[in-house]
Amino acid sequence: MHFAYVTTSDRGATDRLLADVAQRALARGLNLSGVVQTNTPRPKSHHCDMDVQVLPDGPVIRISQDLGANARGCALDPEALERAVHAVAPTVTQDTDLLIINKFGKHEAEGRGFRETIAQALALDVPVLVGLNALNAPAFEAFTGGEGGALTPDVEAVEAWLSTCLQERRSVA
Repeated sequence: MHFAYVTTSDRGATDRLLADVAQRALARGLNLSGVVQTNTPRPKSHHCDMDVQVLPDGPVIRISQDLGANARGCALDPEALERAVHAVAPTVTQDTDLLIINKFGKHEAEGRGFRETIAQALALDVPVLVGLNALNAPAFEAFTGGEGGALTPDVEAVEAWLSTCLQERRSVA
């Protein structure tokens, strides 16, 4: 199974890493599916605006909602996340070289979000790369049955993993 995750401790670093991986993979001519996230700070708020870019060149979807300057709850807009899921799902085919999902988050942990898209990619033997935080690690472990491997959170390590995955796919085909 070609399923890996990256985790970083710096706020927004996983998103930046996955966006960099996607940009470099696209420059190599690889066929990508999935989403990468950008975060834009909001003045006078501890929240940021979260947008996902549907890969390779699909729409940008705002997946956050403004709950107010003093709000402490999750700012994720579940309906917007589902729009992103529905935009990505049909792009995952046998010809996809890599599925990138910005985060295996609460929705995936609860059986929603990109979970079915990830399963679809794995069934097609498409390598899958996700961002993961410690809060959702137990659910991720249960979902993968221990098959999802941790990668060093740097572009070179991810590119080496992806190259190995693609070589293995080609040797089987």
